Amino acid sequence: MSRDSATVIYQVNGGFARITLNRPEKRNALNDKLIAALKEALIHADSDQDAQVIILSGAGPDFCAGADLQALQKVSAGSVEENLEDARSLMELFLLMRSLHLPVLAAVRGRALAGGCGLATACDIVLAARSSRFGYPEVKIGFVPAMVMAMLRRNLSEKRAFELIALGREIGAEEAAAFGLINQVLDDEAFDDEVESFAEQFRMVSRSGLALAKRLLYQTDAMSFQDALQCGVDTNVTARMTEDCQEGIKRFVKKKKG
Repeated sequence: MSRDSATVIYQVNGGFARITLNRPEKRNALNDKLIAALKEALIHADSDQDAQVIILSGAGPDFCAGADLQALQKVSAGSVEENLEDARSLMELFLLMRSLHLPVLAAVRGRALAGGCGLATACDIVLAARSSRFGYPEVKIGFVPAMVMAMLRRNLSEKRAFELIALGREIGAEEAAAFGLINQVLDDEAFDDEVESFAEQFRMVSRSGLALAKRLLYQTDAMSFQDALQCGVDTNVTARMTEDCQEGIKRFVKKKKG
């Protein structure tokens, strides 16, 4: 099945919902139209019963180079209200990605910079080609990777996060992995195959169990230890009542008795 727009390509096959940013001539730079199309594709994928994992990638040599020139010009010329609306649209995208039932994998080739690096960071898993590049260069033009900061503070140590945002330099995939910014570095030549091999693992787990685990992980971000444990209790009970869990326990018990 495919569901294409001018800026985003959506395809699902073999349990993989592939969402491809489709502005290769602009290095898949973000603008209002692309962000809106990406939101629509993510929502569609999450309700697609044929999908078990979402793979987000970019057409052409780069993943996403951040905001395009027209978007930047809009920022500099816009009013407070216009800039607030624009920033909230990106915030909604990041919140959406965490609220989805399905896991979202970023498959990064080439450059993931500024908003593009933020988009990758917003995914649940980041897989990167060895030659890929990451960075938050916003400070170089007097800007701030502001919303991404909420994710960086949860993904990286304080010192590493500050280094990335304060210097604005690009780093390679190996260094990004050492920072904790990405999960795995994959070979360029076998990148697509290795991404599929990694994504295949999600087909072996319970869809409902994974959805509950993802929600709980992000839900406890700002909770006290006691509140997080209580939230875990509630999720534990909910999981026990699902068909997946009850059938899984039956299979496990049967296997042990056998």
